[in-house]
Amino acid sequence: MQTAIPCYYMRGGSSKGLCFRSADLPADEALRDAVLVAAMGSDARQIDGAGGAHPLTSKVAIVGKSESDAGAIDYLFAQVVVGEGRVDTTPNCGNMLAAVGPFAIETGLLAASGDATTVRVHMLNSGNRCELLIQTPAGRVEYDGMARIDGVPGTSAPIVCNYLDVAGSVCGSLLPTGNVIDEIDGVEVTCVDNGMPVVVLRAADFGITGYETRDALDANTELKQRLEAVRLAVGPRMNLGDVRRKVVPKMSLIAAPRDGGHVCTRTFIPHDCHAAIGVLGAVSVATACILPGSVAAGVATVPAGATKQMSVEHPSGEFSVTLEVGGTRARPVVQKVGLLRTARLIMRGDVFVPASVWSGQR
Repeated sequence: MQTAIPCYYMRGGSSKGLCFRSADLPADEALRDAVLVAAMGSDARQIDGAGGAHPLTSKVAIVGKSESDAGAIDYLFAQVVVGEGRVDTTPNCGNMLAAVGPFAIETGLLAASGDATTVRVHMLNSGNRCELLIQTPAGRVEYDGMARIDGVPGTSAPIVCNYLDVAGSVCGSLLPTGNVIDEIDGVEVTCVDNGMPVVVLRAADFGITGYETRDALDANTELKQRLEAVRLAVGPRMNLGDVRRKVVPKMSLIAAPRDGGHVCTRTFIPHDCHAAIGVLGAVSVATACILPGSVAAGVATVPAGATKQMSVEHPSGEFSVTLEVGGTRARPVVQKVGLLRTARLIMRGDVFVPASVWSGQR
């Protein structure tokens, strides 16, 4: 017999996956992870599960009422690693974050309040906080609207994401190595964690332009081997330890903007080239661009003023990040990060998990 577990299938930003109430999943982490792998699929095609055979479509959000903040929700992100039959809960996911507010309202974890509802989210992966502004006319989540984000066809209702304290979310500090620039295998890198651990590198240092297509970069075996060597070497320096089985840090190659933005990116997550760029990955790259002396110096352009609207170009368009910056010119401090995302409820019901998972046979 199979076990039915209630869930919603949702798009969040430019990702999609299953959303669960935490109470509907096993409390034991090992069993919970086995359930998630069975639900999404364990093989490279994820033929026996709901996953889409790609990192962006093999994601899970686990949501419950906050244990520390009445009226807020707790959100745990789980990446089901495609083809490896395992789960990584190290990083946050800012795309699926956009879906957890609507999910909480749809499932009654929170009540809508007026035409727009503010949802306070505690991100359990990192201990950071975010506020989501959800459109809720007549007390129901509105999915239709005119907001457009690259990487997603059409338009939807806007979801404003205000991150309150994401510096050092996973690594413990904004610059986890303690340096603005490190040299790894003869290549200069900037390691930054402003919501997502990212290694920022100049595309030119790897003999490419940084404007190649995603497919071309995915086919570049030599480039991917060099990037992985840098990633493995820098992992311990970023306080991440051995990262061979982790999806962080992400690797972001940068080049000068060419489509009206402020920097052009090609990001690996960590081994496949992203069709766009992750939400928090974009925040970390934009942050690296404003740091004096980083690898982005002379590559990115940085707007003037304390509030910087940074446009991060990626293979399928651009991602706008608003940074409210304090401190000094020599030592800038990112005080607040604002982003625009959208989400959509695709399907709801039950996902079925084979009995063998519960007996430990799978």
